[in-house]
Amino acid sequence: MSEQSLWFSFAVSAALKSTLVLGVAGLVTWFLRGRSAAARHTVWTVAAIAVLALPLLMAILPRLPIGGAGMVLDSGTLLASVDATSATPATPLPARPAKAPRAAHASAPAPPSAGPTWPFWFLLAWAAGMVFALDQMILGSIAMYFARRRALPFADRDQVACLSHALDLTREVEVLEDPRTSMPVAYGIFRPAVFLPEGAADWPEERRRLVLLHELAHIRRGDTITHFVARFALCLHWWNPAAWMAWRGFLKERERAADDLVLAAGARASEYASELLEVARSMQPRPELGYAAIAMARRSQLEGRLLAILDPATRRRAPRRVTAIAAAILAIVLVAPLASIHAQDQSEVIPADLDATIRAANAQKNHDILDQAAKAALSQGKIEIARKLLTASVAISAEVSGEQSVDYGISLIKLGDLAQRRHQDEEALTDYQGAIAAIGNRPEAAPAMLAAGILILNRKDPEGAFSYFQRAETADPQHAQMAVTWMGIVRSRNPQTIGEAEALYQRAIQMGSPSSLDTAAAMDLYGYLLTQNGRTDEADQMHARSAAIRRNWRSQSPMTTRIATAPGTYRVGGGVTAPVPIYRAEPEYSEMARAAKLQGEVVLSVVIGVDGKASDIQVVHALGLGLDEQAIDAVSQWRFNPGTKDGVAVPVQAAISVNFRLL
Repeated sequence: MSEQSLWFSFAVSAALKSTLVLGVAGLVTWFLRGRSAAARHTVWTVAAIAVLALPLLMAILPRLPIGGAGMVLDSGTLLASVDATSATPATPLPARPAKAPRAAHASAPAPPSAGPTWPFWFLLAWAAGMVFALDQMILGSIAMYFARRRALPFADRDQVACLSHALDLTREVEVLEDPRTSMPVAYGIFRPAVFLPEGAADWPEERRRLVLLHELAHIRRGDTITHFVARFALCLHWWNPAAWMAWRGFLKERERAADDLVLAAGARASEYASELLEVARSMQPRPELGYAAIAMARRSQLEGRLLAILDPATRRRAPRRVTAIAAAILAIVLVAPLASIHAQDQSEVIPADLDATIRAANAQKNHDILDQAAKAALSQGKIEIARKLLTASVAISAEVSGEQSVDYGISLIKLGDLAQRRHQDEEALTDYQGAIAAIGNRPEAAPAMLAAGILILNRKDPEGAFSYFQRAETADPQHAQMAVTWMGIVRSRNPQTIGEAEALYQRAIQMGSPSSLDTAAAMDLYGYLLTQNGRTDEADQMHARSAAIRRNWRSQSPMTTRIATAPGTYRVGGGVTAPVPIYRAEPEYSEMARAAKLQGEVVLSVVIGVDGKASDIQVVHALGLGLDEQAIDAVSQWRFNPGTKDGVAVPVQAAISVNFRLL
């Protein structure tokens, strides 16, 4: 997966797990509907703490692999279309397209694309919304900072001390009068304070007492701190309806819990409800203060609060503070296993103890053990493990066969292919050149010669690349047509050698079978050269011949019949539901296809197993130039919710379309 995809997977996984946590919190508060508002508020507060802790725990805790559990959920139909418009120019080993459809082989994930993709824009939108929400909190805090600087101390300090004592509030709380404050509010984490409108000292005694009781109750409960915790959680998941549900529940239970504390301090319910109604009617909080401060009354919450205040059957006993702290710790402990869950791809087995496997292979002088283990690691995207295994395999080949042997050279080619997947072109070129030096001009060296030539061509050294392609042509007749085609690509990039490029393309077309996909590729490249030189009629003829070869290849493919009779598989319909993709790897453009400006659709026939993985991948509609292999590699990494028959997962045959489009 690309870095963008990894961040996207992490973000969506965190969102899904947070949604689960908030859903469980909502369920718990429903079961506690007969208990006190303070108990329910504790649940919402603990849920907010867990939501904030989840991303950190996901990043630092070791993975707990659960098959399929950590997949990023996605929607879509089975006949999926993936546009490779953002693919970067790859430099893969130019494999010769098969004459008949071949089974898919497992491979490492496609290299990351250079340009922004839709996960990038998704993450950017998420981050923009989060920054906007955080800015609101910051602006509210700044407004409260200036309010504190301009406010005057409340005159009746004795009343404040008396009410604090009634609430068992041991810390001294600053009460201020602010001419710009239109609603009593409480604010502050380290130095909480109560802000009253100007002229509060002239209010009726009972209103002043009840207002101060309510705001001091918030400070007694620590609401000025938990407000920021819950607000941060909302900012992080601003787009999530579950987060807004939790926020509304948090606010509702917080105000009711403060009301309960006021009543427990001796206030009469009828008088308190009357004063609360008057405050809500005559005063409104400033919008910017609401993001950081706790207002006494909001009209949207008033009806439920008044009913709760006047209901004598309401339970008002709050849990002890140590209980709330213990609940928060317990929630983090319980959410840790959820944070550790990640998807595990178990298509092949990787040795549990790599060092022991390497020692065993060295003892037996058998590098095949390591090659198979590296293949399994690549199929699961574990590139570093594969590199370690292949490096050890190269060492065994050198010891057993010598550094001038075919086995040693082939091992270096595998290591070079892996380096290319890791976008380490210099390391790959060194491996390919080492393989060529070990094998010499024998046929086994031709793939390394072609790959080295492509890398050197990308380094703007056309003559060095041309030399490697010439060597590949003479080394192996099976790779000669491909080598000559690449020689044509080199010469076509220089306006002074266009004539030589045309001759090379013509020779490549003549070298191969008239019905081979390699020949079709050479025709496409030649047609593109003719178009560049204004010979559109000849170019159209060349492209038409290439298209005819591809159509003929598809019509002669026996794959449709073979797949249709595959035992134990089902087709969608008649009670069989279609598998649904939940993770899609993006395909990569091959270098030759990009040079040919080849676009089109690769259609694959696959069987989606009960494990949600694609198998029996066959090419039904081919494009050539390496795009068929890229499509197979991408789809082999896809994961699905399997199809079902009568509610039971079954293997289902399906078609997947992979579209390649150039920007």
